[in-house]
Amino acid sequence: MLEIAASVLDALAEGRRVAVATVTRVLGSAPRTLGTAMAVTDAGAVIGSISGGCVEGAIYDSAQEVLETGRGRLTEFGVSDDDAFAVGLSCGGTVEVFLAEIAPVGRNALAADVRAQLERAAAGQTAGLALVVAGRGAGLILAPEGAADPEISAGLDADALRRIRAELRAGVNGGESTLGSVDCDGVTSRVLYLVAATPPRCLIFGAVDFASALSAAATLLGYRVTVCDARAVFATPERFPTAAEVVVEWPSDYLARTETDARTVVCVLTHDEKFDLPLLTTALSLDVGYVGAMGSRRTHERRMLRLRQAGVPADALDRLHSPIGLDLGASSPEETAVSILAEVLAARSGASGQPLRNRQGPIHPSA
Repeated sequence: MLEIAASVLDALAEGRRVAVATVTRVLGSAPRTLGTAMAVTDAGAVIGSISGGCVEGAIYDSAQEVLETGRGRLTEFGVSDDDAFAVGLSCGGTVEVFLAEIAPVGRNALAADVRAQLERAAAGQTAGLALVVAGRGAGLILAPEGAADPEISAGLDADALRRIRAELRAGVNGGESTLGSVDCDGVTSRVLYLVAATPPRCLIFGAVDFASALSAAATLLGYRVTVCDARAVFATPERFPTAAEVVVEWPSDYLARTETDARTVVCVLTHDEKFDLPLLTTALSLDVGYVGAMGSRRTHERRMLRLRQAGVPADALDRLHSPIGLDLGASSPEETAVSILAEVLAARSGASGQPLRNRQGPIHPSA
């Protein structure tokens, strides 16, 4: 729901009722992850995608029923379903989906505190919602803060609501969507904790042609891109229109002061030692997700020697992806961007980077 918040809010602003379908459980080789959502408006418009095409038709039909009755519905598609192939989920996995109606007014009207979280998500800010998908309170949507109103709790008491909100706040701080449960008078309800974190950062150092292509590609993957270079004549917004910001500053100084986290990607494209050595020394001391540096084999060997001489520990040097990127035969800036981001994805997930046809087991990891 949070990933399509902007479009859902637009539909509500037009006076439309919306049935939101959210993935609550994934088993086996299913194509999307926990919390993925699509929505169908009462005008028949589709927002988002759950399976990349596999089950959208069946979910569309289920959404029509939810819009007609106003009642939430928990549905499962997969190999255990006799109609799995008929709905298109022939990839061998199982996807459980919860559908709930939200409306601008009247039945299932969107609560103000829930709307506020959708607005935060639409603005790219951290947000969280708890969706009760089974048991008491099924269909209830809760924000991290709000009153424990017994008239809307649908069987959940104030203590259960408090515990759900406390777990949701913890999930928002952790930055990850999870599935949990809460007990209310001996009855267990399943709760999906939906979390939208701020976009991960991609810090590109070196205002070169490769940086322009990498900025565009990383933006498509959802990264908030910053291009940094000490040379003002090259580091201009006009040269990097897809970057969220372009910074003119000594690279190592900027990296030392800017905000980073375990998802941050650092790409050093300058291959100029006066920039690279202090920059990489700083980068490898930070808890970031990926550090890569462009350069030839000879540049790489000289760089590693200088970094060792500068006292960078061996375990930190093991984190450096240099020369940067996977062996894809890339040559142009655009192809090189694909090579770099392919390595970023593999490093983030722990994947091998080998062709899928050479792998055994499911294509998609279980969630």
